[in-house]
Amino acid sequence: MSWSLHFLGVGNSSSAVELGSASAVLEQGGEPRLMIDCGHEALTAYAAHYGAVPEAVFITHVHMDHVAGLERLFFATYFDPARRGRVRLYVPVGVLPHLQARLADYPGVVAEGDANWWDAFQLVPVSRGFWHRGQWFDVFPVRHHLPDTAFGLRLPGSLVWTGDTRPIPEMLAKFAGAGEIVAHDCALHGNPSHSGLDDLEREYPAGLLARCVLYHYASLADAEAMRARGHRVAAPGERLALAEPLPPPGQGGTPQ
Repeated sequence: MSWSLHFLGVGNSSSAVELGSASAVLEQGGEPRLMIDCGHEALTAYAAHYGAVPEAVFITHVHMDHVAGLERLFFATYFDPARRGRVRLYVPVGVLPHLQARLADYPGVVAEGDANWWDAFQLVPVSRGFWHRGQWFDVFPVRHHLPDTAFGLRLPGSLVWTGDTRPIPEMLAKFAGAGEIVAHDCALHGNPSHSGLDDLEREYPAGLLARCVLYHYASLADAEAMRARGHRVAAPGERLALAEPLPPPGQGGTPQ
C-alpha cells in the first residue's frame, strides 16, 4: 500500500500557534502508522485529522515543542482501559533520561495516586533502530544542543526525518543514500542549534538539496522567501507521497 508523510505542523517554538508544532505522521494506505514527535499543538492536530489519539509515537528529543503533548496523551490513554499500556513510545536511549526527568518523574502524576507516568505507555527504548508494523526504522544522532540528546529517523528508501538539527552531511551520506525524501529542519536564518538556508546550501550537494523538504521555520513570510530561492518548503497539513520502503532486513533489504 502507498506511503505518505502528513505534516501536522511545520513551525518552530515561536511560530507553533500559527504553523503548528513540528510533527508529522507516516501513513500507509491513508491510515496513520507512526507519529513523529508530540509537541504543544501536535496532538490537537492529530485528533482533528484522525478523530483519535495516536497508537505509536517516535520522540526525537525533549524540547517542549516536541513533547508537551505527551501529558495530554497520558491522560487520554491512562483513563481508557482499552488503551492503557498499549500506546507505543519509541524513545532513543540517549533521550530517555531527559524524558524521564522532564515528564515522568513529577510526583503525583494523577490526583488519585497509585499511578506511574509510564503506566499509560508501552516504552520501547531504541538505539540503532526499531521494528514497527513489519517495517524497520533506522535511528541516528543529529546535531542539536548536547551530543546524543536528539535523533533523526529513517524509513529506508522512503523518508528521512532529521528532527531539530544543524547540517548533518555525514549522517545523510549514510542514511539518505537510497533516494529518500529528506524532511529537514531549516529556517531562513540559522542559529547554533538549528539549520538556516545558507547552512544547507553550503553543506549539501545540489542532488541532496533537491530531495529536501524544509520545515521548522519561523513564519509564512520566511517560507515564501525560501521558496523564492528554489527550495521546497512544507506547509501545515501537507501530504507528501513517498516511495515504497526498501524490504526490511532479512527480506532482501540492506543489512543493518
